[in-house]
Amino acid sequence: MLSQEEIEALKNGDQQAYTALVALFSQKVYNLCLSLLHNQEDAEDATQEVFSSVFSSINKFKGDSKVSTWMYRISVNKCKEIIRKKSRKKRFGFLVPLENIETNSPNHTQANFIHPGIELENQERAAILFGAINSLPENQKIAFSMHKLEGIPYDEIAAIMGLSLPSVESLIFRAKQNLRTKLAAYYIKNEQ
Repeated sequence: MLSQEEIEALKNGDQQAYTALVALFSQKVYNLCLSLLHNQEDAEDATQEVFSSVFSSINKFKGDSKVSTWMYRISVNKCKEIIRKKSRKKRFGFLVPLENIETNSPNHTQANFIHPGIELENQERAAILFGAINSLPENQKIAFSMHKLEGIPYDEIAAIMGLSLPSVESLIFRAKQNLRTKLAAYYIKNEQ
């Protein structure tokens, strides 16, 4: 939690205050970005963009919410921006050849997402779970990831997403139902 003096120091361009802010929030912002993007490089890029945005727009921070809520909102918006850019690239992917004709090798390989906190024996299950989470509608995925993966309380998620508390509760409830449906076949087949 940042004090009002630290916030004022940030607004005055104090480099030490900015360094303290990065030290305090960098891991939390990175974890949230990783949970939403499922790609370490994209999460690192998003984290850097978040802190760049925070530094350039700290004077716009009104203090109506906690600094962490404001930073999480910026993080979610950056992640949404990256997801939209990637989906635009996928739509026009037919313009890029799938194989390099000369070497007969693929131009692009799909990176497998393995969350760093997952133990080796649980990686297959985690990949299936993260795939199911990633297939949720955008707002359900964001709300579910923030609450279940990052431990952010419902009221803070509501402030971050600009929604009412009942809306966030409903999003997380529907996300759980969708995940149950998506994962039921896997667990019936593999967990007996």
